[in-house]
Amino acid sequence: MDDVQPENQITSLPFSAIPNIPPPPEDYTPHRLQHTPLIIDNGSTNLRWGFATSSEPRFGSNIVTKYRERKTNYPLMLFGDAVEVESGAKTQAKTPWEGDVLLNFDALENALDYALVQLGIDTPTVEHPVLMTERLCSPVHSRALTSELMFELYSVPSLAYCVDGIMSFYQNDQSTGNSFTSDGLVVSFNTASTSVIPILNGKGIISHAKRIPWGASQATDYLLKLIQMKYPNFPTRVSVAQANWMFREFCSVSPDYLSLLRSFEDPSVLRSHQKIIQFPFLPTPNSSNGGATGNGDEKTEEELARVADRRREQGRKLQEIAARNRMEKLQQKESDLAYLLSLRDNYSPSVSKREWDRKLKEEGFDDEEIFEETLKKLEADVKKARKKEREKEGGSAVGDGDDVDEPMEEPSFPLVDIPDADLDPSSLLEKRKQKLLKAGYEARLRARKERELKAIKDREEKAEREKQKEIEEKLDSEAREVDLEGWAKKLRGEQETLMVRIKDRAKRRAAMNDRKSAAKQERMKNIANLAAGDERVAGGSGTSKKGGKGTGKGVSRGTGKGRKGNAEDMFGADDADWAIYRKINTTTMVSSDEEEDLAQLQQVEQRLLTYDPTFTTQHTHASILSQRSALLNAFRPAYEEGDVAGHNRIHLTTERCRVCEAWFTPAIAGVDSAGLGEVIQNILSRFNEEEKARLIKNVFLTGSPSQIPGIAPRLYSTLRPLLPPEMPIKIRQAGDPALDAWKGMARFATMDEQFGKVGMSKAEYEEMGGERLKRWWGSNWNGGL
Repeated sequence: MDDVQPENQITSLPFSAIPNIPPPPEDYTPHRLQHTPLIIDNGSTNLRWGFATSSEPRFGSNIVTKYRERKTNYPLMLFGDAVEVESGAKTQAKTPWEGDVLLNFDALENALDYALVQLGIDTPTVEHPVLMTERLCSPVHSRALTSELMFELYSVPSLAYCVDGIMSFYQNDQSTGNSFTSDGLVVSFNTASTSVIPILNGKGIISHAKRIPWGASQATDYLLKLIQMKYPNFPTRVSVAQANWMFREFCSVSPDYLSLLRSFEDPSVLRSHQKIIQFPFLPTPNSSNGGATGNGDEKTEEELARVADRRREQGRKLQEIAARNRMEKLQQKESDLAYLLSLRDNYSPSVSKREWDRKLKEEGFDDEEIFEETLKKLEADVKKARKKEREKEGGSAVGDGDDVDEPMEEPSFPLVDIPDADLDPSSLLEKRKQKLLKAGYEARLRARKERELKAIKDREEKAEREKQKEIEEKLDSEAREVDLEGWAKKLRGEQETLMVRIKDRAKRRAAMNDRKSAAKQERMKNIANLAAGDERVAGGSGTSKKGGKGTGKGVSRGTGKGRKGNAEDMFGADDADWAIYRKINTTTMVSSDEEEDLAQLQQVEQRLLTYDPTFTTQHTHASILSQRSALLNAFRPAYEEGDVAGHNRIHLTTERCRVCEAWFTPAIAGVDSAGLGEVIQNILSRFNEEEKARLIKNVFLTGSPSQIPGIAPRLYSTLRPLLPPEMPIKIRQAGDPALDAWKGMARFATMDEQFGKVGMSKAEYEEMGGERLKRWWGSNWNGGL
């Protein structure tokens, strides 16, 4: 590749980190018999747990697996990052979540077992009230099984549920006083969804909350699909984990996505926006970057000169070999010609016709006519080869392709008009030779006359064309002088038509290379139909010119004898035969048409450049193609064949902002859902102006994906046109988007007396069922009391 990539744009793919050894279990003594609240943030990506009195939670990837240790065959359970240690265990790994729904409770049980062990709890039951998160509008089935697990297996004294986004908002509450009465609009970015929850007077209005089915996992999958589509033949497999890393490191939100795309029409802008990810590779000895010194593509001028001399020497040797082969073929043809001439000269009238035919068949000729045709063709080939050799040696060739155009005297053939009865056997043989020579001489005279007539006709046609061209140029000049703008508009229309035709032809040619394309399948159908027609002809059935089937003697595509008999092949008698031929012939006809279009396009553009001052070289077809090629090269650079490092690079350009744009326009990723702006507009329309102003003054972003660069400015630019100009908009982000939900839960459990009233006791669970909960300002409403 010509362009050298800036080093600050190339980032090496990090190697998989070795999981850290988990810390030892906590000392349970301070919490024994103290009924310290237990806080569990059950996220679909990470599980966070800890006592409410802890400043930070413990956390790990919410994934578990069971397998048997190879040496001891002892069953083990791995949790979190430890799953990556054993490759065999990864195939059996499970997560409690299926998208945004809690379903796999075996995995949840194993994850909670690990969490409780890490907390040092060594009692038969868990004597701590539990505050646990659940998804917005979580299905009651998932809640019932979770409650059953907590009460029946762990025997917790009480269990309360809350929504993580509201608790993160509570943790970042800036109001003074003990009571929580803040207003705001919570936008919670989660792994598999994004929720928008209005909060008024410190209470989540769940009935007006909305959720869109787009989260970090969908964004990662979308980025992976874009990479796979952009690099279908990438040397290594790009994993989901690698795509997730690229999403977190390089993707961002553009304040104006459409304007950004328009700016990418300039290849330099697109190139400056790109990020390059270098994947690991193994250098090869023949690769340009595979040498031990790292500069294998660096060659001195002397080495380049030696390579050029070596190539010239190889070319000279190839030319000598080709000349020697041509000379050998010429000598062989001359030898064959001399043998056939001697065979004809040895024929005498004393030899019977049957004996002569037998002799010809021994030599490989079916009859005398084929023998004469072969002899004539061989003579012509020898003369043509000799003429080429003379031209290569610097001699001048006379005539078009034979010596028939050379001035020659009229030969005499005295024996031709003498009757055979007056001739002896040797004279009869000479008379036969003279007949052949006379026929050849007359044929050459006719050919010369035809060429002369054709040359006269060509000169006349050329003069007529030149005259017609002068008339057209005169009319064109008059039209240009009368109305230059109209003349230029007409030529520009012709240019556009020709460019569209050339572009469509290129698309069809590309489609023919794809065996799954409709054009390729249509061509195969036509070929199959022709083959089927051949089989019908050979079998004696066919279709006549009038459309009927028949096997008789009429003019039909198939006859009773078939092609293997004496019947005539009627292919081409029907115009449809040539239409089929034009469809399946994709080489010569297309190339000739394309050459004509290109020549005509060049003439049109040359006239526009000469007379139209507004038409510049930037408007020519070649310039447009070069600009498009530069844009495609900036989008996906093409590396040289031996550049192994280049072929193991991924260039992220438009994908960096396209993936994140799906939060605001899900349709670009194929998701049938409203974007964040439309969802927030729908929620705000359910409140009066005073409440709407209170909500929009405190738009709160939380969740790990809310850390994507540029998401707050983009949300502001989306909401500003939807609201009155005098209504202020304030957007703020969580202090710690990943942990604020757990910290808010811990703060609520330790500082708010209401915590003791929001949990379901075991007696209430046994009485009302696991799907029920107590409704409070931070919980869901479905199934609430």
